[in-house]
Amino acid sequence: MLCENTYKPPPAFSIQVETDIGSWTPHYKGLVQGTPKILKTLSRKNIKATFFFIGEAAKKYPDIVKQVAEAGHEIGCHSLYHETVGDELFPIPGVKPLLPEEVPIRLKTATEWIEEILEDKVVSFRAPRLWGSTLMVRTLEELGYVADASYPLYYYGEQLIPYHPSKHDWTKKGDMRILEIPNFADITMVSRDPYKRDRDQWPLFRTKGAKTLLKHVTNFIRYVTNKGLPAVLCFYFHPWEFIKIPDKPLRVSPEGRVLPDEYLIKNCGSYALRQFEKVIDGLLSMGATFMTAKELAEKWNEIEPFSIGN
Repeated sequence: MLCENTYKPPPAFSIQVETDIGSWTPHYKGLVQGTPKILKTLSRKNIKATFFFIGEAAKKYPDIVKQVAEAGHEIGCHSLYHETVGDELFPIPGVKPLLPEEVPIRLKTATEWIEEILEDKVVSFRAPRLWGSTLMVRTLEELGYVADASYPLYYYGEQLIPYHPSKHDWTKKGDMRILEIPNFADITMVSRDPYKRDRDQWPLFRTKGAKTLLKHVTNFIRYVTNKGLPAVLCFYFHPWEFIKIPDKPLRVSPEGRVLPDEYLIKNCGSYALRQFEKVIDGLLSMGATFMTAKELAEKWNEIEPFSIGN
């Protein structure tokens, strides 16, 4: 991901490596079978991404962590068990935020688990469900993180480009060292959702197709460039989206099953992989240059004076 004065869209692809279908199953079939497919596509296109592992996934599958790192991609952290480490944006039955006193130790432990396997420092983070908080960001900075890709642009709609957050309110600009990276959303849309989730890009690439997603990308680029700002695009995907998930109740324990909503599993598998590649091709045709979250944080100071005005 690279921000240039020519306003070429600089995308960052981030892969959230977690249990299948997020918090709804305990399985890692997507991690095992989907990750190699993503790596193969990224290698063929010669682009890098940030893979955000939850601590449990890294601990259970250390060889995959190392495989991703050896391919030249960044390894980031995505919490310990895909728990809610930030402020709840909307209610989800059975999914409750951590208590404030739990947040620092959970983030510290997740970081340590991944770093032990990686044998290197982890400096980029993304909160599950993009539910961040001021406490979370302050803790990340204390742990030495340089980038946090948790800001849900679809919900807050204020910070259009990366920014250094305030230690009093993570959604506002301030003087913290960590860089907050907004996740792409088409805020030009008239939302029909009470939480504005339909502005978010995910999982549009597979539910509606790459062509539809790229139209929203164009809308966003036009919107921010008209404001004199660079277009920075941060996308997220999951390995489980690239395997076939049965359209039936999934057993999650000896005591029960879950039936995911259609949008969660629609067109997962080979179709999603083809659309993923089309998204890459479309962005490259726009002149996009790709960066990891860490690389953006390292280079942002070089272009920050240019981006003043947001």
